Amino acid sequence: MVLSCSYLVDEVRATMGDGRAFGVSLRYAVEVDPLGTAGGVRNAVDLVEGRVVVLNGDILADVDLSAMLRFHAERGSHATIYLTRVADPTQYGLVELASDGAVKAFIEKPEAGRITTDTINAGAYVLDRSVVAAIPTGRAVSIERETFPGLLRDRVPFYGWVHPGYWLDIGSPAKYRQGQLDLLAGKVATDVAPAGAGADRRFVARDARVASDAMVIPPCVIGAGAQLEPGCRVGPNAVVGAGCVVGAGATVEGAILWDAVTVGPNAILRDCIVGSHVRIGAGAHLGFTAVVEGNTAVPANACL
Repeated sequence: MVLSCSYLVDEVRATMGDGRAFGVSLRYAVEVDPLGTAGGVRNAVDLVEGRVVVLNGDILADVDLSAMLRFHAERGSHATIYLTRVADPTQYGLVELASDGAVKAFIEKPEAGRITTDTINAGAYVLDRSVVAAIPTGRAVSIERETFPGLLRDRVPFYGWVHPGYWLDIGSPAKYRQGQLDLLAGKVATDVAPAGAGADRRFVARDARVASDAMVIPPCVIGAGAQLEPGCRVGPNAVVGAGCVVGAGATVEGAILWDAVTVGPNAILRDCIVGSHVRIGAGAHLGFTAVVEGNTAVPANACL
């Protein structure tokens, strides 16, 4: 597996390492200057062999890649694009298909009057080597505006694979938080919170320390080494990362806390996102849409 990176590369490397912690071999292709959605693929492809599967990094999807690869092979496709259906496609690139699944046309972020289909580019592609080799080098190239229209122009076998599984664009804080809540609700599976409805979706690490009178209300996740002090209330819809401390009498509801966050006594966190190593003072109140950068501090009794 290869991560194509251009932004915050050192932070990505520090988090992901060589992939062994996740059971994969992970390498990095770094763009000195941004190369676009196709140029980034071309820059990374020499680190792998054969057919290439491209996955956008800002989507959360429960996509059956094996089924997509079978579809690609059965149709003799040179490029296959994963499509999903959405209620409002105006913020996405629409993809029109023929009856056999062949791609007919692209319409990028159409106005309401130009909507001809509800199938959108869902950010996963299977590309034969010939398609990748044709991407120009040394400049930014858009896969949506150059590569894919070029395949249509040159009559290259090009198909769309429509999959009904879970899909979410998590490219904004609000959508990222929605993804976390969907994981808690079991709409999509992870190794922490399996998919499916359950009576008690309360996932507490074995070494977490929870005071006897702390309230832990599902759905929620309490990470490794976290500490919930007396009288605090965590959940519903809360994620408390590894090494976090939730102080006495504090409330964490609908909030996403990354690792090593310290929440002071009687602080209230609702529907917010807090980065790693943040210290939140006693009595502080963080409300909806608040996003706190890592390695910072929120003063006591502050209101965000």
